[in-house]
Amino acid sequence: MMKKFTNWRVSSYTEAGGSCVEVGRSSAGTIGVRDSTMEGKGSTLEFTRTEWTALLNSIQSG
Repeated sequence: MMKKFTNWRVSSYTEAGGSCVEVGRSSAGTIGVRDSTMEGKGSTLEFTRTEWTALLNSIQSG
């Protein structure tokens, strides 16, 4: 069953008309990431909170 994500937020690094990502949360607490240019019609990557934290830590540490 596909989860519904809500409260989508566009990255603060997005420029007008630029490509970027949106992040949302499901009622189950997972985090969804999608391409902002697809206007909600593309695929969504889904992360648990632990996976999301590990991803962000990895990105921040380079």
